[in-house]
Amino acid sequence: MALHLLPKSMFEAIDLLPDTSIPVTLFTRHSLRELVNGQGLAGYDLQLTEQGRELAYVWGQYLIQNSDRAIQHCISSPIQRCVDTAALMIEGADVTHKVKNTHTIEIVEQRLLVEPGSFVLDIQQAAPYFRKQGALGFINSFVNNALPGMKHPITGVFDVLELLYHTHPTQQKGLSLAVSHDTILAAIVAVISGKNQIDQADWPDMMEGLFVWFEGEDFSNSKLKWIWRGKKQELVIKDFKNK
Repeated sequence: MALHLLPKSMFEAIDLLPDTSIPVTLFTRHSLRELVNGQGLAGYDLQLTEQGRELAYVWGQYLIQNSDRAIQHCISSPIQRCVDTAALMIEGADVTHKVKNTHTIEIVEQRLLVEPGSFVLDIQQAAPYFRKQGALGFINSFVNNALPGMKHPITGVFDVLELLYHTHPTQQKGLSLAVSHDTILAAIVAVISGKNQIDQADWPDMMEGLFVWFEGEDFSNSKLKWIWRGKKQELVIKDFKNK
């Protein structure tokens, strides 16, 4: 079974999840894909490996067995490895815990989840820096607001958080999936954690994810809570937006 390939922090995170009455979103990097040489830059055509496909399936199964939640919604980057990860996780979850419509969940493709699309205003300006600096350098420049053609880091991350909030309404229980890429996840974790520099050790592994949930009746006045690598943290959205 491929579950031994899952980052250990994901098992730890399940024990830190809030009460099952609170809706939670797993914002995750896709599963294991084909490898490529070069500064952490992966083309859109790279597909999941067989181990990656198996891992997504068994993780979806394990997650539902051990979190007492059912998958209710799913959004994904339109890149095939992300869509496949989402579909396989749902398939694994469905075998474990069939609830109404679990097996017919629509995977809604979101451009905000494409790397580095959610943070870009002008791709013609930003793309040369992405190629020159590599993934890690590019994200460090982004979180320091040092790149042309990019959103302010707070704005870029705020846009994704708002998407997550509205994908899974607070009055609904259960679990949502949001499947994206390492650059998007790395930037979000850095910005909400208040970091302006990350290194390779901070970089998200494949199939590593961030559990997030919100407290509050509307997004702008809500409190964001999240679990990343075994630690639970929080911030007030209004304070975050006004930084």
